[in-house]
Amino acid sequence: MGVDERGFEVIPKLLPAGTISWVVHSLANSLIARSRAGMRHALKVPAVRALAEDDCLIALAEDSLGQGAFPFRATLFDKSAQSNWLVAWHQDTALPLRERQNVAGWGPWSVKDGVVYAYAPKEALERVIALRLHLDDSDLDNGPLRVLPGTQKLGVLTDEETHRLSEEIVPVDCPVPAGGVVLMRPLIIHASSKATSENSRRVLHIEYAESARICTELEFAIA
Repeated sequence: MGVDERGFEVIPKLLPAGTISWVVHSLANSLIARSRAGMRHALKVPAVRALAEDDCLIALAEDSLGQGAFPFRATLFDKSAQSNWLVAWHQDTALPLRERQNVAGWGPWSVKDGVVYAYAPKEALERVIALRLHLDDSDLDNGPLRVLPGTQKLGVLTDEETHRLSEEIVPVDCPVPAGGVVLMRPLIIHASSKATSENSRRVLHIEYAESARICTELEFAIA
Protein backbone atom coordinates (compact mmCIF):
# COMPACT_ATOMS: atom_id res chain seq x y z
CA MET A 1 0.00 0.00 0.00
CA GLY A 2 1.29 3.43 -0.91
CA VAL A 3 0.59 7.08 -0.22
CA ASP A 4 -2.84 7.07 -1.85
CA GLU A 5 -4.07 4.21 0.33
CA ARG A 6 -2.35 4.93 3.66
CA GLY A 7 -1.84 8.68 3.26
CA PHE A 8 1.93 8.43 3.57
CA GLU A 9 4.93 6.54 2.23
CA VAL A 10 8.55 6.39 3.40
CA ILE A 11 11.44 6.26 0.93
CA PRO A 12 14.49 5.64 3.16
CA LYS A 13 17.13 6.77 0.67
CA LEU A 14 16.69 9.22 -2.19
CA LEU A 15 19.00 12.23 -1.96
CA PRO A 16 22.81 11.81 -2.08
CA ALA A 17 24.96 13.30 0.68
CA GLY A 18 26.32 15.96 -1.68
CA THR A 19 22.84 17.28 -2.41
CA ILE A 20 22.00 17.45 1.29
CA SER A 21 25.21 19.37 2.05
CA TRP A 22 24.50 21.81 -0.78
CA VAL A 23 20.97 22.53 0.46
CA VAL A 24 22.04 22.81 4.12
CA HIS A 25 24.80 25.26 3.16
CA SER A 26 22.39 27.33 1.04
CA LEU A 27 19.80 27.50 3.82
CA ALA A 28 22.42 28.50 6.38
CA ASN A 29 23.62 31.36 4.17
CA SER A 30 20.21 32.58 3.05
CA LEU A 31 19.13 36.10 3.95
CA ILE A 32 15.49 35.02 4.32
CA ALA A 33 14.18 35.65 7.82
CA ARG A 34 13.93 32.57 9.99
CA SER A 35 12.81 31.68 13.48
CA ARG A 36 14.36 29.26 15.92
CA ALA A 37 11.95 26.62 14.59
CA GLY A 38 12.91 27.00 10.92
CA MET A 39 12.08 29.03 7.82
CA ARG A 40 8.96 29.90 5.85
CA HIS A 41 9.06 30.75 2.13
CA ALA A 42 12.05 28.49 1.56
CA LEU A 43 11.30 28.28 -2.18
CA LYS A 44 12.95 31.71 -2.37
CA VAL A 45 16.27 29.98 -1.68
CA PRO A 46 17.64 29.10 -5.16
CA ALA A 47 19.00 25.73 -4.04
CA VAL A 48 15.65 24.76 -2.53
CA ARG A 49 13.80 25.85 -5.65
CA ALA A 50 16.20 23.85 -7.84
CA LEU A 51 15.80 20.78 -5.64
CA ALA A 52 11.99 21.10 -5.61
CA GLU A 53 12.02 21.18 -9.43
CA ASP A 54 14.43 18.25 -9.75
CA ASP A 55 13.11 15.57 -12.11
CA CYS A 56 13.26 12.91 -9.39
CA LEU A 57 11.07 14.86 -6.96
CA ILE A 58 8.69 16.02 -9.67
CA ALA A 59 8.27 12.38 -10.74
CA LEU A 60 7.37 11.38 -7.17
CA ALA A 61 4.75 14.12 -7.00
CA GLU A 62 3.38 13.23 -10.43
CA ASP A 63 2.91 9.60 -9.38
CA SER A 64 0.10 10.85 -7.15
CA LEU A 65 -1.01 14.08 -8.83
CA GLY A 66 -0.52 13.39 -12.51
CA GLN A 67 1.61 15.15 -15.10
CA GLY A 68 2.22 18.84 -14.52
CA ALA A 69 2.72 18.75 -10.74
CA PHE A 70 4.61 21.78 -9.48
CA PRO A 71 5.98 23.00 -6.11
CA PHE A 72 4.16 25.93 -4.53
CA ARG A 73 5.48 26.04 -0.95
CA ALA A 74 8.55 24.95 1.01
CA THR A 75 9.10 25.15 4.77
CA LEU A 76 12.18 24.24 6.79
CA PHE A 77 11.46 22.64 10.16
CA ASP A 78 14.53 22.77 12.40
CA LYS A 79 14.01 20.85 15.63
CA SER A 80 17.00 20.72 17.99
CA ALA A 81 17.98 20.81 21.64
CA GLN A 82 17.90 24.63 21.42
CA SER A 83 14.51 24.72 19.65
CA ASN A 84 12.38 21.82 20.79
CA TRP A 85 8.62 21.59 20.45
CA LEU A 86 5.72 19.20 20.03
CA VAL A 87 2.99 19.36 17.42
CA ALA A 88 -0.46 18.09 18.40
CA TRP A 89 -2.54 15.88 16.12
CA HIS A 90 -3.83 17.91 13.17
CA GLN A 91 -4.37 18.13 9.40
CA ASP A 92 -2.71 20.65 7.06
CA THR A 93 -5.63 22.57 5.59
CA ALA A 94 -4.44 26.17 4.90
CA LEU A 95 -3.12 27.00 1.42
CA PRO A 96 -1.27 30.12 0.16
CA LEU A 97 -3.16 32.00 -2.54
CA ARG A 98 -2.41 34.96 -4.79
CA GLU A 99 -5.50 36.89 -3.75
CA ARG A 100 -8.66 36.60 -1.72
CA GLN A 101 -11.87 35.68 -3.52
CA ASN A 102 -15.29 34.85 -2.14
CA VAL A 103 -15.46 31.17 -3.09
CA ALA A 104 -17.82 28.69 -1.42
CA GLY A 105 -16.05 26.25 0.87
CA TRP A 106 -12.91 28.38 1.32
CA GLY A 107 -12.01 30.18 4.53
CA PRO A 108 -11.55 31.55 7.06
CA TRP A 109 -8.86 33.73 5.48
CA SER A 110 -5.68 35.23 6.95
CA VAL A 111 -2.45 36.99 5.95
CA LYS A 112 0.96 35.79 7.16
CA ASP A 113 4.21 37.51 6.14
CA GLY A 114 2.33 39.25 3.35
CA VAL A 115 0.88 36.02 1.90
CA VAL A 116 -2.87 35.36 1.76
CA TYR A 117 -4.00 32.00 3.20
CA ALA A 118 -7.34 30.23 3.28
CA TYR A 119 -8.53 26.99 4.81
CA ALA A 120 -9.33 24.79 1.84
CA PRO A 121 -12.07 22.21 1.21
CA LYS A 122 -11.44 18.49 0.85
CA GLU A 123 -11.59 18.57 -2.96
CA ALA A 124 -8.70 21.04 -3.15
CA LEU A 125 -6.54 19.35 -0.53
CA GLU A 126 -6.83 16.03 -2.32
CA ARG A 127 -4.93 17.66 -5.21
CA VAL A 128 -1.90 18.37 -3.03
CA ILE A 129 0.97 16.22 -1.77
CA ALA A 130 3.96 17.00 0.44
CA LEU A 131 7.47 15.60 0.17
CA ARG A 132 9.34 15.80 3.46
CA LEU A 133 13.07 15.72 2.68
CA HIS A 134 15.21 14.76 5.65
CA LEU A 135 18.44 16.71 6.03
CA ASP A 136 19.38 14.83 9.22
CA ASP A 137 18.70 11.36 10.54
CA SER A 138 15.24 11.27 12.10
CA ASP A 139 14.90 8.62 14.80
CA LEU A 140 12.49 7.81 17.60
CA ASP A 141 14.38 10.13 19.98
CA ASN A 142 14.37 13.40 18.03
CA GLY A 143 10.68 13.96 17.46
CA PRO A 144 9.88 12.19 14.18
CA LEU A 145 6.68 12.55 12.21
CA ARG A 146 3.79 10.44 13.55
CA VAL A 147 0.74 9.63 11.43
CA LEU A 148 -2.68 7.98 11.71
CA PRO A 149 -2.80 5.83 8.55
CA GLY A 150 -5.82 6.15 6.29
CA THR A 151 -7.27 9.26 7.91
CA GLN A 152 -6.70 11.30 4.74
CA LYS A 153 -9.82 9.60 3.34
CA LEU A 154 -12.08 11.13 5.99
CA GLY A 155 -12.11 14.70 4.68
CA VAL A 156 -11.58 17.86 6.70
CA LEU A 157 -12.18 17.00 10.35
CA THR A 158 -13.12 19.01 13.42
CA ASP A 159 -10.78 19.20 16.42
CA GLU A 160 -13.10 16.86 18.29
CA GLU A 161 -13.07 14.29 15.49
CA THR A 162 -9.29 14.52 15.24
CA HIS A 163 -8.88 13.95 18.97
CA ARG A 164 -11.25 10.98 18.93
CA LEU A 165 -9.40 9.32 16.05
CA SER A 166 -6.05 9.87 17.79
CA GLU A 167 -7.35 7.72 20.64
CA GLU A 168 -8.82 5.02 18.37
CA ILE A 169 -6.11 4.51 15.72
CA VAL A 170 -2.65 3.15 16.46
CA PRO A 171 -0.12 5.80 15.34
CA VAL A 172 2.84 5.03 13.11
CA ASP A 173 6.21 6.71 13.70
CA CYS A 174 8.20 7.68 10.62
CA PRO A 175 11.93 7.65 11.44
CA VAL A 176 13.89 8.36 8.26
CA PRO A 177 17.66 8.55 7.64
CA ALA A 178 19.23 11.67 6.14
CA GLY A 179 18.50 11.72 2.43
CA GLY A 180 15.20 9.92 2.86
CA VAL A 181 11.77 11.25 2.00
CA VAL A 182 8.27 10.91 3.42
CA LEU A 183 5.41 11.45 0.96
CA MET A 184 2.37 12.72 2.82
CA ARG A 185 -1.17 13.77 1.99
CA PRO A 186 -2.13 17.01 3.80
CA LEU A 187 -5.37 15.53 5.16
CA ILE A 188 -3.67 12.66 7.00
CA ILE A 189 -3.79 13.32 10.74
CA HIS A 190 -0.21 13.79 11.93
CA ALA A 191 1.84 15.06 14.86
CA SER A 192 5.34 15.01 16.33
CA SER A 193 6.65 14.77 19.87
CA LYS A 194 9.38 16.78 21.53
CA ALA A 195 12.87 15.45 20.95
CA THR A 196 14.43 13.60 23.86
CA SER A 197 17.94 13.67 22.40
CA GLU A 198 20.21 16.52 21.28
CA ASN A 199 20.36 15.30 17.68
CA SER A 200 19.03 17.89 15.23
CA ARG A 201 16.05 16.98 13.02
CA ARG A 202 15.93 19.28 10.01
CA VAL A 203 13.21 18.56 7.47
CA LEU A 204 12.50 20.43 4.25
CA HIS A 205 8.73 20.17 3.69
CA ILE A 206 7.91 20.83 0.01
CA GLU A 207 4.30 20.87 -1.20
CA TYR A 208 3.16 20.16 -4.75
CA ALA A 209 -0.15 20.67 -6.53
CA GLU A 210 -1.70 19.42 -9.76
CA SER A 211 -1.60 22.88 -11.34
CA ALA A 212 -1.05 26.55 -10.55
CA ARG A 213 -4.82 27.15 -10.32
CA ILE A 214 -6.40 25.17 -7.51
CA CYS A 215 -9.91 26.02 -8.72
CA THR A 216 -11.45 28.33 -11.34
CA GLU A 217 -11.26 31.43 -9.14
CA LEU A 218 -8.11 30.78 -7.06
CA GLU A 219 -4.42 30.52 -7.94
CA PHE A 220 -1.58 29.46 -5.67
CA ALA A 221 0.90 31.96 -4.29
CA ILE A 222 4.47 30.69 -4.36
CA ALA A 223 5.54 30.36 -0.76
